[in-house]
Amino acid sequence: NTKSEPDSWEIIEGLKIGQTNVQRPDKHEGFMLKRRKWPLKGWHKRFFVLDNGILKYSKSPIDIQKGKLHGSIDVGLSVMSIKKRARRIDLDTEEHIYHLKVKSQDVFDAWVSKLRHHRLYRQNEIVRSPRDATAHQPLSVALCLSLSLSLSLCVSQTKPSSLPWQPAVCSSSLPPSYSNGQSKVAAWLQESEEMDKCAEELAHCQSSLMELSRLLQSLEVLQRTQSAPNFTDMQVYLSKKDKRVSRRWRTKSVSKDAKMQLQVPHSASMSPVRLHASNPNLCAELADYQTPVPRLTDTIECPADYIKLQEDFCAIAQKVHALLKSAFNTVAIEKEKIKQVLSDQEQAGQSAQVITLRKSLSQQIHVGIPLTQQASNESRLSMSESVSEFFDAQEVLLSASSSENEASDDESYVSDVSDNISEDNASVTDIVSRQMPNGDLTGGTFRNGRRTCLPAPSPDTTNINLWNILRNNIGKDLSKVSMPVELNEPLNTLQHMCEELEYTELLDKAADTNDPFERMVIVAAFAVSGYSSTYYRAGSKPFNPLLGETYECIREDKGFCFFSEQVSHHPPISACHCESKNFTFWQDVRWKNKFWGKSMEILPVGTVNVMLPRYGDHYEWNKVTTCVHNILSGRRWIEHYGEVTIRNTKSSACICKLTFIKGNYWSSNVNEVQGFVMDQEGKVVHRLFGKWHEGLYCGIPPSAKCIWRTGSMPTDYELYYGFTRFAIELNELCPEMKSLLPLTDARFRPDQRCLEEGNVEMAAAEKQRIEDLQRGRRKWLEENNIKHHPRFFKERWVSNNTYWELRKEPGFSKLENLQLW
Repeated sequence: NTKSEPDSWEIIEGLKIGQTNVQRPDKHEGFMLKRRKWPLKGWHKRFFVLDNGILKYSKSPIDIQKGKLHGSIDVGLSVMSIKKRARRIDLDTEEHIYHLKVKSQDVFDAWVSKLRHHRLYRQNEIVRSPRDATAHQPLSVALCLSLSLSLSLCVSQTKPSSLPWQPAVCSSSLPPSYSNGQSKVAAWLQESEEMDKCAEELAHCQSSLMELSRLLQSLEVLQRTQSAPNFTDMQVYLSKKDKRVSRRWRTKSVSKDAKMQLQVPHSASMSPVRLHASNPNLCAELADYQTPVPRLTDTIECPADYIKLQEDFCAIAQKVHALLKSAFNTVAIEKEKIKQVLSDQEQAGQSAQVITLRKSLSQQIHVGIPLTQQASNESRLSMSESVSEFFDAQEVLLSASSSENEASDDESYVSDVSDNISEDNASVTDIVSRQMPNGDLTGGTFRNGRRTCLPAPSPDTTNINLWNILRNNIGKDLSKVSMPVELNEPLNTLQHMCEELEYTELLDKAADTNDPFERMVIVAAFAVSGYSSTYYRAGSKPFNPLLGETYECIREDKGFCFFSEQVSHHPPISACHCESKNFTFWQDVRWKNKFWGKSMEILPVGTVNVMLPRYGDHYEWNKVTTCVHNILSGRRWIEHYGEVTIRNTKSSACICKLTFIKGNYWSSNVNEVQGFVMDQEGKVVHRLFGKWHEGLYCGIPPSAKCIWRTGSMPTDYELYYGFTRFAIELNELCPEMKSLLPLTDARFRPDQRCLEEGNVEMAAAEKQRIEDLQRGRRKWLEENNIKHHPRFFKERWVSNNTYWELRKEPGFSKLENLQLW
């Protein structure tokens, strides 16, 4: 094991190559303390049973006997770390991080000993009999199972009477809510001979996918078992220079013996049946599985039938590919026929709308109702009808979904509602970009006078051995660990705080809303919107600001002025302040980043504040926990979970509580947010639901109203760090701004600028030089017993109201500035 001090984390090694015949361990059980999964507040006493490498837990031994389990952990597939002095045991399973604690030292030692033994036994059993290791299915297996389920739904809805395994919800009779046009289209689909062929192909495809899932499970169990347990072997494995087909964090090793591709049509709009209806992330993920399963025979001793498994998997995958391609072509042909039917209906409907509009205009003349008001009402009505149609279709799909949705039936309503919402509810940024050709105002390079693309794409990171960097930092705060510059993005934390203000039009709207409950709803939408830009950003981290570093952002188009400063280095604390004629925004945040073996948790400590001067409101709320999964292998993904409480400190009329639901990557309720606004008596006035990367809705489906939705992403955003349009603009340095900004502004930071321009070698050298300078300054301050004082913030990290005054007179260029770089 890795030698370490008692107060540091120690990683437990697993099965070594050549180690066999691990004796079956005795069953072990007892009470331990388990930290809540979210919002990570408090410890709960739980009864644990460890049997054959599987750790199950519940509230009491009686619940265990009755089968009422709260959870089950495969310790053989987990990264296990312990902290002796604190008597802590952590198990990272990729999907969840389990934090356990024992009060007694003797009990702690017993649990650690038993867990070691059971872990080795479980890993040995998996290596010996991978096909029997079915207690916990890997994430990749869920892909095949989810795709199989989606295909089942597609086939059952395409030709209900032709399949013996048809779900009970799919009958040949159409729901009475179908309109005449929908009934004709659905009846025509059932009578189409081409769709018979498509249904048959999809049925064969489903059986092949079930076989694929079995093979993939065996392959991935071997991979995960052999990749986690031993540091030496892990280091050798990760240091291999294998070819990559995808860039950055989305890469997967390519097998030399399996040059196949599993392709699925990328355009969901090409099919009248939405394959991803039960799983919104399915289609986006299929691209990651275009590469075959990693080959491990170069680095570990695999069972003799491993190559045979690979060959069988590739053969069946090619068969599935051919079936899906044929089915897609059939659906594409039928789709054109459907378009023609709908086009004929639309032309007939437009004639009726013209007659209605003429009558409406006649009434305007006599009654005098403003035309814009009536159009707005009709727009809301059409939105409601559109949402109703969506949820009618969604309920059919969800009723046949997998059992993982049983515990949260009401949580699965949100998926593609935004596609059916009228443009009145779209974000201001998105509307402006759609009104201009290519989203530009002054040509192909700038939008609203600002750039629309970064100077260079993000660098390749496949040659970086993360395990060597992180292996000695289990459970530690990663903000103190120096990382390669390639892992950064050309923004720092001070700019990230400004990025949370992308949707300030919500605060402008709240400042013009008289009803206090509706104002709270809009403020809640703004709180959620601050997380939306992180959805595509799991692959990189922001630069850590230097002590005394600043950032300024003036947005005439949004009507606000923002500045931020790094006010403390250890602990790292960032503070910001933003002013507008309609609102004042400020916050201070301390970030704690911890790595747990497969995942990294980001725990923010601080408070967000918003004031609306017109009503005298002062809202404040906390931030939730962020977790980045699959740090070492696979596709990285990010989630936010926890509870947010929004209070108006100037009034007790209402309070808002939001819950960022913790899930896993393959669940249908991933990224979901739910909440409510209550009055002072505890009565729910408004219900909220949505997804933090899509939008937030108020009400109860199907008549819910869209409060906020995200804007469109720029072209090729995957190549440019996953930045939004707003993020692309944050580090831009215009010539006319150079003389106005303080020299401590993040735009002048050379390592960050070099990375943005694609000069990685120079960025790495500058980053090292800047960090050395900061260590020298800190040492000098400590030796001279001098405390650093923030320049633009005072106690409790609120603005001292000097930034804009000094900027105006005498100007930062005439003042003494810190030499940070």
